[in-house]
Amino acid sequence: MSTIGEMIKKRRKILNFTQQELAGKLNISSQAVSKWENGVALPDLGLMPRLAQVLETSVDGLLGYQGAPVSKYDERYQGEQFYWGLNPNHLCYELMKLKPPVRPYRVLEIGCGEGKDAVFLARCGYQVTAFDESQAGIDKALLLAEKNGVHVDFFKANALDYRIEEKYDLIYSSGFFDYLPDRMKEEFVSMLKENTVVGGLNVINAFVDKPFIKKKEGKQKTPWRSGELFTCYHDWLFHKCDEVVFDCNSGGVPHQHCMDVLIAEKI
Repeated sequence: MSTIGEMIKKRRKILNFTQQELAGKLNISSQAVSKWENGVALPDLGLMPRLAQVLETSVDGLLGYQGAPVSKYDERYQGEQFYWGLNPNHLCYELMKLKPPVRPYRVLEIGCGEGKDAVFLARCGYQVTAFDESQAGIDKALLLAEKNGVHVDFFKANALDYRIEEKYDLIYSSGFFDYLPDRMKEEFVSMLKENTVVGGLNVINAFVDKPFIKKKEGKQKTPWRSGELFTCYHDWLFHKCDEVVFDCNSGGVPHQHCMDVLIAEKI
């Protein structure tokens, strides 16, 4: 598999850019581009979506991944209809009450699906970066942002491999956390906490395992234990720490879920 530097050089030459021209489009020095291509340094993660856009490829393409298998979410998101609808999650309204967009606060959404929440927050005045492992979801998210006249830095990435290296005012995730393997939970949450500014919020929900709720056959998720998510944020200020049981009809089969919902502020 090609290195990132080799892929950058290959795409740059295909597009007939000099190192100086590529640097100008990214507002960086030509020396930085040279270091990437020679394997001396790597681009900042926060620059990767813009770099991929300028080089007319994807972040996966820059990383050398080709022919990734189609996920179940790619299949769900293929149609014209939005699988989860277009109404924003109620947590979007709750975070707005706590941190209204009096300035363009930086938001990172992990597992953005088809982009409805990210686009809603961008429409409200937040500066939003969002990613998902489904290319079909990202494609629809980009169209949704364009339709609503807003810009969101959407890109495709697997959250289990992604490493945050920038500070955010808000980190938001709805529906991803139960895909975290037990061995990664502590490390992943620590990364979110470390990359949240003081006074910033983490807004998260996670499915919780309950003995009275029947598990779906073939389910590959890893539900959290009751209160486990809250314990991870014991040193933050809680604005919301609820556990709710609710009915669901996704997939056409009535069933129940239990979910822990957290809004916590770094102090």
